Amino acid sequence: MDRGTDRQAPPDHQAGSGAPTGHAPAGRIPLAVVVVDRDGLVSHWSSGARRLFGAAKESAIGRPAADLLPVSGALPADPEDTPYGPYGRYDGLGPDLQASLDGGLSYPAAGRARVGVPDGGRVDVLWWAYPLIGPGLERLLVLAADAAALRPHEPHEDAAVERIAPAFALHTDFPGAEELARRLPEILPSMSVDESARIVAQVLELGYPVLEFSQNDRVPVTPDWGVPRRAERKARRERLARAVVAGETVPEELRDDDEDGEDLEYAAVRERLEFLNEVSGRIGTSLDLARTIVEVSRAVVPRFTDVAGTYLREQVVAGEGFPEGVPDTTTMWHRVAVEHTDEPGRWDDVVPVGEAMPFPAHTPFFQCMTTGEPVLVPRISEQMGHAIASQFEKRDIRPLITGRSMLVVPLKARSVVLGFMILLRHPERAEFNDMDRVTGAELAARAGLVLDNARMYTYQESVAETLQDSMLPHIPPRMAGCDIATRYLPGTLLGRVGGDWFDSVKLPGARTAFVVGDVMGHGLNSAAMMGQLRTAVQTMAALDLPPAQLLRNLDDLAQRLGDTYLATCLYAVYDPIASELHLANAGHIPPVLVRAEDGRSELLDLPTGAPIGVGGVPFEAVRVRLRPGDRLVMCTDGLVEVRGEDIGVGLATLCESAAHPAASMDDACDTIIRALNTRGGRKDDVALLMARLNGIEPGDVAEWRLALDPAEVGRARAAVREQLHDWGLARLADSAELMVSELVTNAVRHSHRRPVELRLVRGDTLLCEVDDDDHDLPTLRGAGPGDEAGRGLRVVSTLAREWGASRRGAGKTVWFELTLPRR
Repeated sequence: MDRGTDRQAPPDHQAGSGAPTGHAPAGRIPLAVVVVDRDGLVSHWSSGARRLFGAAKESAIGRPAADLLPVSGALPADPEDTPYGPYGRYDGLGPDLQASLDGGLSYPAAGRARVGVPDGGRVDVLWWAYPLIGPGLERLLVLAADAAALRPHEPHEDAAVERIAPAFALHTDFPGAEELARRLPEILPSMSVDESARIVAQVLELGYPVLEFSQNDRVPVTPDWGVPRRAERKARRERLARAVVAGETVPEELRDDDEDGEDLEYAAVRERLEFLNEVSGRIGTSLDLARTIVEVSRAVVPRFTDVAGTYLREQVVAGEGFPEGVPDTTTMWHRVAVEHTDEPGRWDDVVPVGEAMPFPAHTPFFQCMTTGEPVLVPRISEQMGHAIASQFEKRDIRPLITGRSMLVVPLKARSVVLGFMILLRHPERAEFNDMDRVTGAELAARAGLVLDNARMYTYQESVAETLQDSMLPHIPPRMAGCDIATRYLPGTLLGRVGGDWFDSVKLPGARTAFVVGDVMGHGLNSAAMMGQLRTAVQTMAALDLPPAQLLRNLDDLAQRLGDTYLATCLYAVYDPIASELHLANAGHIPPVLVRAEDGRSELLDLPTGAPIGVGGVPFEAVRVRLRPGDRLVMCTDGLVEVRGEDIGVGLATLCESAAHPAASMDDACDTIIRALNTRGGRKDDVALLMARLNGIEPGDVAEWRLALDPAEVGRARAAVREQLHDWGLARLADSAELMVSELVTNAVRHSHRRPVELRLVRGDTLLCEVDDDDHDLPTLRGAGPGDEAGRGLRVVSTLAREWGASRRGAGKTVWFELTLPRR
């Protein structure tokens, strides 16, 4: 049945073609549709309701339903007292209409009632009432039909009819049940897709509306109820709708005066809903902001408009947080997309994508962005075209916009304007009208939500990347005696933040510590745990703890932090002077060592140990002899482990790819990543650290042992100056000699028994270290004019490229570095 129409078809068109058997009333039966909200007020009043009850839609909406539809009393029980013959014997099914309107019933009801109308008369109706539940404001759906339309045309033709009563039935009781359910929205109120689907589901669950003509004969209330020539009318409506939505002039042959324009209105509304649903399905197919912007622009051209320009606020484009406040004349708007049906390139030079600009207060764009409402300009006059064109320096945009119809719609989310769309139609096309304004606003609302989702995803992804980058170290490519390259890959399916990390720490004696770890789990919690553990490793490495002891302390710390702290960790200390690697493992996959001599790669056989946080398990360390040029590869299990595959396959591939010759360390890392990351199924994040262990030649190291005698300070100065001359570093002799004098003086003064050790190491920098057996670390402090102490470290801090102090097992080491002069 059509919503809101009460014209009767010729008598030979029989209603109820979907009924399995029985008598169907002749002629077309009107249907009124009324929706009551949770406050008991009318929220929907169909044109069929206007005709049946005599109240206009404007006067009905917002009025109490019980007042608008007053039930005037019981129907006469004597059939002779009613003009409807045997139909008058029916005195109602279930509770009356008044109880349903008042909200006194929580279950569906149907019946017959006499309702008062505004002109003082009464109308006899058959009605169905459906209580509605869910998130919407609708509380009650009422369907009503004029009982007079069921009056027999001849006294004898319905003699067999025992009664006629509104009732409920399963829609599956009738032939074509799926089609019946699919077309149910056609007799329900026009509303959003979600709301309509919710009401349809409840109607089907509570019972399909039917008319019972006898105990066995039932007719379902269908969209075709008494409608003749349905296919022809549907085709005509579709043609009408396409013309209306496209803004075209409706051909005369499609107009039907007998329909009073209802078909045109109905078809236009339906077509616009279908258009909006189609657009909704085409936008938001991904969370990529750039792709979403293009989808939104292309969805409306050319069906709704000929030109679509999309502008977004600067914060949205930059992937920053949610923009706050109302835009003003200083707000920068980025043109992010322009779609059009004009010849290619016509708009590109005048309004290029990527340009950012503010808009002054006198423009319709400013009005849209500040009010959050659509702005309709039926035709852009020459004066307005000139005003708009003034915003574009050295470009005349007037030929592109003057004479066109314009609609500016806001892109909003959570009541904040994120951007707006400028829609233009060619002069020969129909102007935008008020219905287009509504359609454009709904389109923009849906697009705004999709863009906001993409914006939030982009922002969260940016935050995650920033967090991850801030937690991962920036390791220099060269440290004492070694070259280093690293890679980090976020999990492809589980977010960009994870618990994998790598690190390198400078240690006394020109040594370097390498660390790779993996906190179990993913997301922010794992990343936070990773940050704590990484900081703890750096702190304990600076204390120069042996690898096994460091893991023991880290395990104790994890247990103190909580039961959820579980991680694997591989810790290695490289001594380039001794050409030795000292390693300990806490449940991590073993490292790979690639021998420079023959290119052979091997997994180092280490005691596995238990993961950090398990507790009660000892850690063991091993020492591995090295040759210059050997490469160490350390990674997390995300690189070698694939669901459904033995990890041994990944480890074998790791060994093979690590041994592959490469021009640089970065190339070598990329080779490993390509070999292992192309296997499908990786979900975990990946940390990879590779170090080429070049060693330090004995000729680049000079060492002296100094007695605890102040006279040794002079010998230290002389030895350093002589050694630097031998290395060709005489330009550094003065500075180095002065700083060595200060450090050796302090060491001789504070040492207890063991001789002071002085070491020079020539590498990428000149490293000087002074060891003594005192555990108190020196601190930099200010010195007054009369103070004798505190000046030495101030001199070192001023002259050195870098300096520091750290405890060792038998004392401490104070060191400084000088930059080598360019050759």
